[in-house]
Amino acid sequence: MVAGVLLAAIVSLNSVAFGLYFHISESEKKCFIEDIPDETMVVGKYKVEIYDREQNKFVPSVAGLGMHVEVRDPEEKTLMSRTYAADGRFTFTSSIAGEHIICLHANSSIWFGGNQLRVHLSIHVGERANDYQEIAAKDKLSELQLRVRQLLDQVEQISKEQNYQRYREERFRETSESTNQRVLWWAIAQTLILVVTGLWQLRHLKSFFEAKKLV
Repeated sequence: MVAGVLLAAIVSLNSVAFGLYFHISESEKKCFIEDIPDETMVVGKYKVEIYDREQNKFVPSVAGLGMHVEVRDPEEKTLMSRTYAADGRFTFTSSIAGEHIICLHANSSIWFGGNQLRVHLSIHVGERANDYQEIAAKDKLSELQLRVRQLLDQVEQISKEQNYQRYREERFRETSESTNQRVLWWAIAQTLILVVTGLWQLRHLKSFFEAKKLV
C-alpha cells in the first residue's frame, strides 16, 4: 500500500516536472480534456520529435513540420486555432469554467500514415503558468516581493478553484433533484396506470360474468 502511494507520488512529480509525451502519426490528432476555472490563464509547452528509421530513434523535427493547436471551451466555442513551430508554447485564458478540449496535430498535408512523431507536452494552469523569474526581472521585484506576489496568485487561484467546485456542486445538486423528481413522477404514473388497468379489468370481468349470467 505504501509502495503504491510512493509510486503514484513519484509519477505525479515526474508529470509535473517533465510533462508527458505521446506518439502520433503525421495524420493523427490527439485531444486532452482540462478542467479549468473561469478567467484562468493556461500555458502549454511542447516539443515535436520525428522517428528516424536509420538511427532507430526519435530526433528533432525536420524543418517545416509544425504543430497545430486548437482549444474549445465547454460550449464548443473555439478559443484558439493556430499553427506553431515544432518547438514552442501556446497560451489562452478561459472565459467560462468547465472542461476545455485541447487538440494537437501536425500541420502535415499527408492524409494517411506518415512518419511517427513523439510530442512532449506540459500544461500549466493558473499561477503555475507564470514565469516568476521573468516577472521579477521585468518588475524589478525583490525576493520578498516576489514571494508575496506568488502567495497572492496562489490565493487567487484557490479562490477560483473553490468557486468552481461550488458551481459543480450546485450543478450536481440540481441534476440530482431533477432526477429524483422524474423518478417520483414516473412511480406515480406507474401506480396510476396499474390502478386504471385494475379497475378496467374488474369492470370487464363483471360485464363478462353478467353476460354469461353467472352473477
